[in-house]
Amino acid sequence: MTEIRTPRLILRRWNDDDLAPMAEINTDPQVMRWIDDGSVRDLEHTAEAIEQWEEEWDEEGFGLFAVELLASGELAGFTGLYVPDFLPEAQPDVAIGWRLGSQFWGQGYASEAAHATLEFALQDRGLDRVISISRVGDDASENIARKLGMALERETTHPVYGFPLYIHAIDLTEFDA
Repeated sequence: MTEIRTPRLILRRWNDDDLAPMAEINTDPQVMRWIDDGSVRDLEHTAEAIEQWEEEWDEEGFGLFAVELLASGELAGFTGLYVPDFLPEAQPDVAIGWRLGSQFWGQGYASEAAHATLEFALQDRGLDRVISISRVGDDASENIARKLGMALERETTHPVYGFPLYIHAIDLTEFDA
């Protein structure tokens, strides 16, 4: 089982106990405002999403990690790698993404988890390049991408919702572990 430990976090595969806390995160309008059309997601949708994330692990050898606080065992949300199928122009790149509950914001957890995930992608999984896709205006996500050493590559438009997106990128030669 793939697991990464950072000074404050455990990044791991999903288990049944993660469903309720992840569903709670997905029902927070503040968390979801930058995701797709901004709609919150219910328990059923969250269960389907976790199942898909686990399938991606099995098919791709990477996926979205459950992010657990080392000190308390609480599920803070996720960070990890995914294939951005919704954005054909980004193919064949692999993207890094994150979503934490709002009570975990502003403490550096997302940056810590994303850095460990990026290191995993480039050093353990042998990817040469990783991108980040964020909505224009999502300053917190753009800040994390910059902290990872990613550079703004281009602006594009979400093919379904029509809002502008930024694509940041980094390749192995630019990564500073």
